[in-house]
Amino acid sequence: MKIGLFYGSSTCYTEMVAEKIQALLGDELVSLHNLKDTPIDEMTHYPVLMLGISTWDFGEIQEDWLASWDALDSLDLQGKIVALFGLGDQTGYGEWFLDAMGLLHDKLLVKGCQLVGYWPNEGYQFDASKALVDGGRYFVGLALDETSQYELTDQRLANWLPQVLDEITTLAPEFSHTAPANG
Repeated sequence: MKIGLFYGSSTCYTEMVAEKIQALLGDELVSLHNLKDTPIDEMTHYPVLMLGISTWDFGEIQEDWLASWDALDSLDLQGKIVALFGLGDQTGYGEWFLDAMGLLHDKLLVKGCQLVGYWPNEGYQFDASKALVDGGRYFVGLALDETSQYELTDQRLANWLPQVLDEITTLAPEFSHTAPANG
């Protein structure tokens, strides 16, 4: 069972994180798809998805995701297992930190997806986010800030990926994987 990793990237930061995830988990487990070059309906071919999205300016959705945003509504994603990772700038745009990831999460919940990979809201400083759940204790996916906390990305990935793989295996025992080393 392969994971379809779909992302949109305007400045290459989300793409670099997606490539790191693929390198950590392996090509045999993760198939990488840039939304600029891949039709969004390709998501339907995977039982497990990882989706990378960045937030732009004042809580706006990244352009490649925006181009496919309405098409998401027509996809049959019922029962898909989905992990999200989002990029944002908590210092420069702290009132909208990771809003796009929160909007994507809400859209996927309505479609009947099983979301995994919620991430603690610890070690971040921002004003507001649409990507928070459980009274603000957790982000709906891995929260990354390549602007002011780029040095934490590798360790956050090393902690998040085994968590996600374990959660996927709990929901789909037929999913086999080798967890990356927790670095």
